Amino acid sequence: MKLICISASNISHQSPQSSTSYRICELAINEISKELGVAKGEIIELKNKSIHPCMGCGKCYHSLRCVFNDDFNFIYEKVIEANAVIIVSPHYAPIPAKLAALLEKMEQITFLHWGKDNSYKSEVFGKPAGLISHGGGGEWALKSYKAMVNDTIANALDTIQLKTVPLNEEWETGISLPVKKVAFIEGCIFPHQDYDWDFIRTEISTYAKQIIEKYRCI
Repeated sequence: MKLICISASNISHQSPQSSTSYRICELAINEISKELGVAKGEIIELKNKSIHPCMGCGKCYHSLRCVFNDDFNFIYEKVIEANAVIIVSPHYAPIPAKLAALLEKMEQITFLHWGKDNSYKSEVFGKPAGLISHGGGGEWALKSYKAMVNDTIANALDTIQLKTVPLNEEWETGISLPVKKVAFIEGCIFPHQDYDWDFIRTEISTYAKQIIEKYRCI
């Protein structure tokens, strides 16, 4: 199984070890690898990529790629090559800008063809996509993260023809992870967020089984 995990965080000053999105990607890949016995996983950090918004030029209709020289095509090729995709997104407004641009371009490539021929199948048709959101709130905030982050991304993936993996009937667009504690440190403009990583690992392990099941059903 070839798996990619997209870390959508925009925070450029964070190292992978201090990035919540990156650590969640690592856990997801590790849990899937553990379940399958073998899995090739790769993490793509959007904060290190140059992805410009779609301008609607339509040139991707013939090439199935963006004609502009940014990192979109590199990521899109990775999605095409992968057996499954996981997107890890923090709650911003509602999703990070580069993730929005990435989804926008993939949507355009697919929709231009599907709009003319509803039987059209994209190059990523039917691939399972796991969605994991997180933010600065506790369990009380999870339903709002689902509505603003997971559901927003899942709507875009539906157009792209990737298949969002549900956790259950209530959480049909992936999972959301809470913060354990938020503290404000004097002299620092950003809040410090503590996570219960044992709890998060358990949640990801449960969701990983669903992703694997969908992968096996392809």
